[in-house]
Amino acid sequence: MSGPRVDADLIRELAALLDETGLSEIEWEGEGQRVRVAKHAAAAPVAREPVPEQRPAPPPAAPAPAMDDASHPGAVTSPMVGTAYLSPEPDARPFVQAGDTVAEGQTLLIVEAMKMMNPIPAPRSGRVAQVLVSNGAPVEYGEVLVIID
Repeated sequence: MSGPRVDADLIRELAALLDETGLSEIEWEGEGQRVRVAKHAAAAPVAREPVPEQRPAPPPAAPAPAMDDASHPGAVTSPMVGTAYLSPEPDARPFVQAGDTVAEGQTLLIVEAMKMMNPIPAPRSGRVAQVLVSNGAPVEYGEVLVIID
């Protein structure tokens, strides 16, 4: 009896995406298949030398409370894991910059996932307060990309 055929090319592509983005695991589902690829770092060797006794450092001063970007009402998050591109081409002007006014539906940036370019539209009109990712940076699902006021 033969089981389902393993798509080795898909697994290689997912593994390459793990290396490219620095992720530790990725899961893909489609065409009646579900594939999960994960890599685990080896444990670091344990130091065997005795450590001289030290007094604990005083705790750092608590930073002033800041608004979490994810809870901002104008936060635009990534709908997928991929690579963020701020412009349509390497030498082109970015889609948006901090201070720009955008209209609902206007492309803010592109997230490339599995060699597919996915435009990320503005969910509402407003002023771009911050662009929180850099060009070519890996992004996670749910990561805040842009904040619109």
